[in-house]
Amino acid sequence: MLGIEYENQFLPDEYKEKAAALFSPAGPHPSQKALMDFVDLLGISVEYKRVLSMDNDALDFTKFISSFYKNIELLIDKTWVEASEEMRKETLHARLPAFFSALEEKNYKKALNEFSCVLDELAFLLFGEQSRKKDFVEYTFRIDSQIGLFWWYTAALRNYRPDLKHEFQRALLLIGLCYLSNF
Repeated sequence: MLGIEYENQFLPDEYKEKAAALFSPAGPHPSQKALMDFVDLLGISVEYKRVLSMDNDALDFTKFISSFYKNIELLIDKTWVEASEEMRKETLHARLPAFFSALEEKNYKKALNEFSCVLDELAFLLFGEQSRKKDFVEYTFRIDSQIGLFWWYTAALRNYRPDLKHEFQRALLLIGLCYLSNF
C-alpha cells in the first residue's frame, strides 16, 4: 500500500488536520483529542466512546465482538464476486480466527497486523481490482467522504508502526471495529 504522506494528499482539506493528527510523527502515540476528533469525522463517536470504555473481559465487550464477528461474516458472505474469486472469501474467513484470537489475548499489536490483512482482503471483495490501484483512497472519497476517510485510516494503519502504548493500539483497533459494525 502507499505511504501515509502520499495518502494525505487525497484527504479533503476539512479532514487533513484532524486525520493527520491521528498518525502524527510528532509523538509516540495519538492524543485522546486526536482519537476523538477522528471518530467524530467518521460519525462513530457515540459507539466508539461506549466500546472504548468497556473492559475486554466484560460481557458487553464480548457481545460487541460477537456481533462484530457476525457482521463481518455476513459482509463477506453477501459480497458478490466472480466465481474465480470465491477463494478470496474463503481466505478471508480463514484469517478471522487469528484476528479474533489476538484480540481475545489482548495482543493488540498482532491484532492490528491481522486486522490490516483482513481489511486489505475486505477492500478487494468490496471494490475489486480498484482496491489495488494507487488512487484507491481518492476513489473511495469520491464515493462518500466517510467511506474515503475509513479507507484512508486503513492505509494509514497499515503503514504506521511506531511503538504504541497498549491502550493506544487498542484504541486505534476499535476505530475500525466500530466503523465496520455500522457499515
